[in-house]
Amino acid sequence: MTDNKLDNIIRPRPVQDPELRLFVLHHAGGSHVPFRSWARLLPAEWELCLVDAPGRITRPGQACRSAAELAERFLDDFRPLMDRPYALFGHSMGAIAAYESALAVHERGLPLPQWLGLSAISAPEHHPRGSRRFALPDDGLREAVMRLGGTPREVLEDPELWAFLSPILRADFELAETWRPRRDAPALPIPLSVFAADADAGVPLSRTEGWAATSTRFLGTRVFSGDHFYFQPDPSALIDAVVAGIRAAAPVH
Repeated sequence: MTDNKLDNIIRPRPVQDPELRLFVLHHAGGSHVPFRSWARLLPAEWELCLVDAPGRITRPGQACRSAAELAERFLDDFRPLMDRPYALFGHSMGAIAAYESALAVHERGLPLPQWLGLSAISAPEHHPRGSRRFALPDDGLREAVMRLGGTPREVLEDPELWAFLSPILRADFELAETWRPRRDAPALPIPLSVFAADADAGVPLSRTEGWAATSTRFLGTRVFSGDHFYFQPDPSALIDAVVAGIRAAAPVH
C-alpha cells in the first residue's frame, strides 16, 4: 500500500475523484498508524485521510497544548481537501479536535462535514475537571498510560522510546485535561454520531449523554464492548457503524 501525501494528510489508498473523504483524528499519545487499516474496510469510492498532530515522527515540531490550537492546525490541513463531501471522525483527544474543528468550520461559513463521529469522549458539560496526568512524575504517567491501554508495555518500558513518547503524552494530556468547552457554542447543523465502550473507565456511558444537545441532528450513541480502545485489534465493527452513520446522514453511496 503506497501513501499519497498532500502536505500533512496521509492517504493510504488514494481515490481519484472520491465520493467522500473521511478525516480521522487520533487519540492522545497516538498517531495515524492504528487507523491505516481502515482504508481497506471503507467503501471503495471513499478516501481515508489521516493526519498526525504536531510532534510526531511524520510531523516534527512542538506538540499542541490547547484544543483550539490543534483544531486550527487540523483545519489548515483539511482545507485543500474540503472541495467535495467529507466527514470527520475523532477518537478521544481526536474527538475533541474533531468537535472544535466542526465548530470552527460552521462559524466561518466553510463547507460543513456531511457527518461528525465522536468516540470515547465525555460530553462538554461532563468533561472531567481537575485531572492532571500531564503533571505526574514519569512513573505515575507511565502507570496512567498502562491503565488506559492502547500502548504496548514494551514501548512504555523502553528508555529510548519513553524519552521520545513522554513529552508527547504530557502535551496531549494537558490539551485534553485543560479543554474547557465553550458554554455559548451553538448546536451544530451537522449529523452527529457518538461511540462509546461499556468498560471505558475514563469515559463512563453516563458522561456521553449530553452530546445529543450539541447537534440539531443527533443520530444516537453506539455502545461497544471493551475499554477505551474498544476497536483494537479489530476495527471492523466500528467501521461498519461509521459507514452506516455517514450513509444515514447524507446521500453518499
